[in-house]
Amino acid sequence: MRYYVHMATGNYNHVTSRIYTDLGYLTCNPAIGTDVADLFHALTGYSRKDTYDTLLVAPQTLRQQLLRRIDREIAQHRQHGNGYIAFKMNALIDPQCIQALYRASQAGVTIDLQVRGMCCLRPGVPGVSETITVTSIVGRFLEHARIYYFRNGGQDEILLGSADLMPRNLDRRVEILFPVEAPHLREAILRHILRVHLQDNVQARRLLSNGCYERLCPPPGEPALSSQNWLLQHWQQLERPVNG
Repeated sequence: MRYYVHMATGNYNHVTSRIYTDLGYLTCNPAIGTDVADLFHALTGYSRKDTYDTLLVAPQTLRQQLLRRIDREIAQHRQHGNGYIAFKMNALIDPQCIQALYRASQAGVTIDLQVRGMCCLRPGVPGVSETITVTSIVGRFLEHARIYYFRNGGQDEILLGSADLMPRNLDRRVEILFPVEAPHLREAILRHILRVHLQDNVQARRLLSNGCYERLCPPPGEPALSSQNWLLQHWQQLERPVNG
């Protein structure tokens, strides 16, 4: 038996698909296929399985596995330097995740967060979150993708999925994050989606340490970059392997 699995950061809705930005992932990876089948069996009551080989599944293990990855980045940074975390999500509210990101910042890990909606983390606080930046993009499309990136000592890890870092998502819903294992897809997501969004200086707002937002503008002599417009113009680059 061969599994074909489609997973995404959004849902199957013909209305929101026209205005939401989401990512979908189609795979026949047998390990992922087995995990997804087991998850559906658990949802329908045919299985009590609550551990998975490739998926991070809430409410069982998703939060703890994310926290372990943040701690891994801290350990990697202390040993080798160059620690880096970048998250893109709709909301950041969960206290345990926020405290873990504070610990990572205090250890010197560079952290870029793009949180479209509510964010309870305060960036740029001396001694607490000096290495953390938080931006939010509001534009033509509603930013809806969830991307979790860990540099992991050069062994890049990217997780996509439905889960925001909120207690309701992590404790009271069935949510998943799944790994992107194909190197060219990881590179495409990192280079042509995540980095472009983090460089936006047209539609982005930056969260300040006092809790207020400021609108970003292109610095003198630098070109304007609207990430949504850039993707509309360069979408072909996401459809083929990235070289170099």
